[in-house]
Amino acid sequence: MILNDRIIHFINEHEKDDIHTLALQSKLYPDIDMQFAIRQIKGRQIVKEKVPSWYANDRILYPQHLSLEQCSSEQTARFKASLCKGKSMTDLTGGFGVDCSFLSASFEETSYVEQQEELAKIAVHNFKQLGLERIKVINSDAVEYLSSMPAVDMVYIDPARRDNTGRKTVLIEDCTPNVLAIEDLLEEKAAQTMIKLSPMLDISLAVKSLRNVSDVYIISVGNECKELLFIKKRQSSGTHYHCINITGSKTDSFTFDKEEEDNISLSYSSDLGKYLYEPNASILKGGAYKSIARSFSLDKLHPSSHLYTSDTLHSNFPGRVFAIQTISSLNKKDIKLHLADIKQANITTRNFPLSVQEIRKKTGLKDGGEVYIFATTLADDRKVLLICRKV
Repeated sequence: MILNDRIIHFINEHEKDDIHTLALQSKLYPDIDMQFAIRQIKGRQIVKEKVPSWYANDRILYPQHLSLEQCSSEQTARFKASLCKGKSMTDLTGGFGVDCSFLSASFEETSYVEQQEELAKIAVHNFKQLGLERIKVINSDAVEYLSSMPAVDMVYIDPARRDNTGRKTVLIEDCTPNVLAIEDLLEEKAAQTMIKLSPMLDISLAVKSLRNVSDVYIISVGNECKELLFIKKRQSSGTHYHCINITGSKTDSFTFDKEEEDNISLSYSSDLGKYLYEPNASILKGGAYKSIARSFSLDKLHPSSHLYTSDTLHSNFPGRVFAIQTISSLNKKDIKLHLADIKQANITTRNFPLSVQEIRKKTGLKDGGEVYIFATTLADDRKVLLICRKV
């Protein structure tokens, strides 16, 4: 895999092309290794938004699609780097190397470990292009290397979440390597272990399965849950939950205690205030349903609705805030009365018997516009449409 000036020029010239169409035109470019060039073009198309600082360097080599699909975004990698600091760190599952490259800024010494020889060679090349030659690249099995490596301040591990047939897995014990099976080794070799797991994972089950979890980070980007991060220490007196949502240069953070969450006594209200609050995806995934209400003095609409209301505007709320315009039921008379002047709306369902598509059919509303409708259930079990505008 050689990136000479001729092929770099070709890649840049055809970067926006459809790669399938380009593949059929290979005879037009006999001096170009088309298979290699297409892989690089596809890689650049993926990282343009995902890892923009790598995209800016046209000498970065790209691996097969699966490694690109599984790698972290630049936003989440930078966030992870902000959580740690020390002398030495080892990334046991190096992959494409995005996490390792950003984490290395927080440590004096960094080792990248990867069992696939091609990925390890790509990492050597890319780290050189990025001025990160001090990262030591090791082509080895993660568990074998862990068994013999010197002790470090932190181990980072992102287990492969696919089985032998290529199907996606979620449970910790189904990932490779199985973190549960190497916990003794991890605690022996590292003062702290950072584990990245699937956003689909049951957090409570994971905390019960793993030992000494001090912190759980539920990380969303643009209100879409992307990663679960578990911090293990040799000794931990309890687990803190951090709900993170990254949007551009802004990061919302909400921290809560799961034991406190379970013990909060909350009242539910059918009376709507001026404003409606919808927590971000990380808070909903983390299950901070009562903690968020208590922190912002909000009334929760129903135990299962996860929507909140107040007469007070909290502009720092970690989620979306709406001004409530009116309330409607789904009967024809109310729909005609409250929705007659509305042609399109953004519709969300929260604890409601009908789907968004069914509501659109019933109301005749098209998607989009500046009106937001929340179909939900109130504390008195009334099924309502809350017609709102975003604050």
